[in-house]
Amino acid sequence: MSELHKDPAALKALQDDIYRERVRRARGMSEEDRLAAGFELTNSVFERMLDGAMWQLGITDREEGWAEVRRRLERLRQVEEAGRFSKTRKVEP
Repeated sequence: MSELHKDPAALKALQDDIYRERVRRARGMSEEDRLAAGFELTNSVFERMLDGAMWQLGITDREEGWAEVRRRLERLRQVEEAGRFSKTRKVEP
């Protein structure tokens, strides 16, 4: 394999292959499998959020870490409800 970081076309081809494979695999999944995969992904994201919060605060207590994750999520919810958070990306000309 060539050095992908030096060949944008090869990198793009690899990215396209990976995307096509993921789509093919997802289309072959049952609804139950898709739901399970969604929960698995969500759980892993929450674990990364916990790890990040604990690392940033310099703590090892998981309960304290989860409290911080909840606090951060609540803050995001408040910002979104106040209309100060957009779910769409603004593209500047």
